[in-house]
Amino acid sequence: MPTLSFKLNAHLYLRDPQHTVLGQNIIQVSVQMIDRLGFEQFTFKKLAEEINSTEASIYRYFENKHRLLLYLIGWYWNWLEYRIDLFTNSLTDPREKLKTSIRIIVEEKKYDQAFDFIDEVALHRIVVAELDKTYLTKQVDSDNKEGLFGGFKSLCKKIAEWINQINPNYPSAYSLISTVLITSKQQIFFADHLPSLTNIGKDDNRYLKLEQFLESLVFKSIQP
Repeated sequence: MPTLSFKLNAHLYLRDPQHTVLGQNIIQVSVQMIDRLGFEQFTFKKLAEEINSTEASIYRYFENKHRLLLYLIGWYWNWLEYRIDLFTNSLTDPREKLKTSIRIIVEEKKYDQAFDFIDEVALHRIVVAELDKTYLTKQVDSDNKEGLFGGFKSLCKKIAEWINQINPNYPSAYSLISTVLITSKQQIFFADHLPSLTNIGKDDNRYLKLEQFLESLVFKSIQP
């Protein structure tokens, strides 16, 4: 069982998978399978076969695979906010907090032993590849009313508040940070698949280049 868990919106699931062995197995293996197959080819039937269980048992946790994807990506945003809190709690300067948050958003993701049922490296690849599928849907407004994007909004709010502390007259803190969060994933995707759309590249310095680009974009935008 994990030493830590996050309180996600209850509308994301029928039963929170973080708190049972089967639920953790569903999460662990679904991350592996979506990373390997892609979201379109992933099904609850395939997942049930992989975990040696039944589709009915999976449906006790999630209404459908779209809710499962929303859960996984919501968990990812909560995990990022947790890590940002971890590394900024001792800081007092909002500029340093902002720089640190950009670094954590962009840095290469590694396995976090505090959550032994999720491969954060594979989950990050899922966020890069599948993020748009969570909100570019016909039901986005109803999903939003249910609070299914709360993790993303909470992270935006936290970082936007530091921008407002640095420059209270800057009018677009939420727009800037939501753009940074989305761009941080798009640029990695472009580097891997559409390289003519980015200068990041595929070399070992890609995350540092992306951090420098986004830090420059943010601080030049908010300077008085």
